[in-house]
Amino acid sequence: MPASQSQLPFTVQEYANRLEKTRQAMEAQGMDILFVEDPSSMAWLTGYDGWSFYVHQGVLVFKDDDPIWWGRSMDGNGAIRTCYMDDERVLRYPDHYIQANAFHPMQNLAEIIRAHGYGNQRIGVELENYYFSAKAYLVLKEELPDAKFIDATGLVNWQRAVKSDEELAFMRRAARISEKIIDGIVERIEPGVKKNDLVAEIYADAIRGVDDDWGEYPAIVPLLPTGSDAAAPHLTWDGRRFEEGHATFFEIAGCYRRYHAPFCRTIFLGTPPQYMLEAEKALVEGIEAGLEAARPGNRAGDVADALYCALERAGIKRDGRCGYSIGISYPPDWGERTISLRREDETVLEPGMTFHFMPGLWMADWGLEITESILIKEEGPAETLCKRPRELIVKD
Repeated sequence: MPASQSQLPFTVQEYANRLEKTRQAMEAQGMDILFVEDPSSMAWLTGYDGWSFYVHQGVLVFKDDDPIWWGRSMDGNGAIRTCYMDDERVLRYPDHYIQANAFHPMQNLAEIIRAHGYGNQRIGVELENYYFSAKAYLVLKEELPDAKFIDATGLVNWQRAVKSDEELAFMRRAARISEKIIDGIVERIEPGVKKNDLVAEIYADAIRGVDDDWGEYPAIVPLLPTGSDAAAPHLTWDGRRFEEGHATFFEIAGCYRRYHAPFCRTIFLGTPPQYMLEAEKALVEGIEAGLEAARPGNRAGDVADALYCALERAGIKRDGRCGYSIGISYPPDWGERTISLRREDETVLEPGMTFHFMPGLWMADWGLEITESILIKEEGPAETLCKRPRELIVKD
């Protein structure tokens, strides 16, 4: 039997609304059928939730019928238990397709597409996607020579940009978990504490959650470089001990029902140098200016411009991207890969959009991160989902 409505993270009507938005986008781009392999979009469309994205799987979206979940035979049992569709909409390919030289799962998918009458139709595929390989595309083209393939990169992702009230409720729960994680870090970090021991506590707080709101594994592992290593934004941890006289930034995210609320704070053990205090002041001013600019009707680029102008007044040069759209996600990324907070992005902000406002400073031999997960409101400046002071945390 399909997942009961009590087990689904959202109502069936919520999934129907998402499907209708996706179909409208398909129609606008001239697609007869859409194949979605991004696990975040698979979950958003159908409710599917499982650690199976290391093999080929996906959702077929039709213009006039319920979606089909398609994947490895053993994972079909998980689809039956997590998808809202009836059991006959779960289709499986046998295990001899897995990591085999003589077979490829796309051969099986092509059979299904032909059987449903779409072998010579316009098929949307996500060409720029972690989970849809070049080999998959080539095999699918070879198996369906009469089809026309249309690049559907980001098509479903863009439908996810404005969050429903049900989604925002999950993100607020994730934010409470983020607060708990940061509070635990501040309480436990001391000179002499091993990094891996602190990360173990981070995971414990993340998974235990807050009250009855249990946590899940985040799409990105905790990032916590120290001292000169903090010039590199994506270092994880090792067995070294924290030392007095160094700053460590912590980039973490609480996760609830796959919805994320990324949150970063920097902790200095001892007395911070003056240049870091000056950078903190400029960064906080820039964040507050960016929040003020993050209003419906403004551009995504206006948020970046407000931040960078404040930093430039303090003599700090930073460009590029300072944030991105967030929501439901699976590894290796908790961003939605659509809207970027950078000066060139002309996307008009709408109520219900959510972003990780991420103006990290990564200098030659030090780094500082103070970030917020934000919600574009109906009016006024953006709301920060986490409620903690924006500051360099100093622990003597």
